[in-house]
Amino acid sequence: MIHIEFIEYDASHSDDFVFDIPEGHDCWLLLLTQTPAIFLVDGDYREYPSNCAILYRPKQKIYYRACAEKYANDWIRFYTDETYVTTTPIRCGVPFMIRDPLYCHKIYQLLVTEHVFNNNFKDITIDNLLRILFNKLLESYNYKAVSPLFKNLNELKLEIYHNPNIEWTVSKMADKLNISVGYLEDIYKSAFGVSCMDDVINSRINLAKKYLVYDNYTIAEIVTLCGYRNMEHFFRQFKKITGLTPNQFRKSPYQLYKKEENPNKINNI
Repeated sequence: MIHIEFIEYDASHSDDFVFDIPEGHDCWLLLLTQTPAIFLVDGDYREYPSNCAILYRPKQKIYYRACAEKYANDWIRFYTDETYVTTTPIRCGVPFMIRDPLYCHKIYQLLVTEHVFNNNFKDITIDNLLRILFNKLLESYNYKAVSPLFKNLNELKLEIYHNPNIEWTVSKMADKLNISVGYLEDIYKSAFGVSCMDDVINSRINLAKKYLVYDNYTIAEIVTLCGYRNMEHFFRQFKKITGLTPNQFRKSPYQLYKKEENPNKINNI
């Protein structure tokens, strides 16, 4: 069972903000920082960067303060007897970097919504959202080699998938992050398990599949829209990833079924 006492996202404070609760709360406290902050950890005051998470168990001493022009975070205080919280391997009272802060922030927004509105399945939804949040935090906690540039890498990955038609090169991507080509290739593969150029290819093929299924563009038009300058190159990469040619993909029974299920389709009445 989960019972939320208080929850807030985008909480913001001035540069003199200090949160000092020597006896701790009666409940659990989970913070996600959006700015750098100083935490008391093992008797020492240590500065941590933005996009860290820290979990406090009930009755645990709490101390943190701003160390920049402002302090901002998402936070939740809650009671629970769920084992995914009470037996979590996350070390309480010690901040750690979050691999995907935007994803976790969105979960906080959803939790706030569910907490405010008295929906029929409110308790179940809150429990499921908190489980997802803890899963995402565990992914970060167990990922020992998180790069300080992960936020920048995540933004780069999102930009690649939002704009696959751009003429991406490793040099152009490295320049955006102001790092060397070799370093970008190493940390991108380490962070996402795929090279940055393979991600470019995947983003282009994903877009091509969407156009093939839901639009009436010609193959030649799709080649250009997906950022290819050579039709042969596009066909080769599409076949390698999907196992089909673009024409076969467009005509396959599964894709025809998907077209019929397209929610954007307008039927003539």
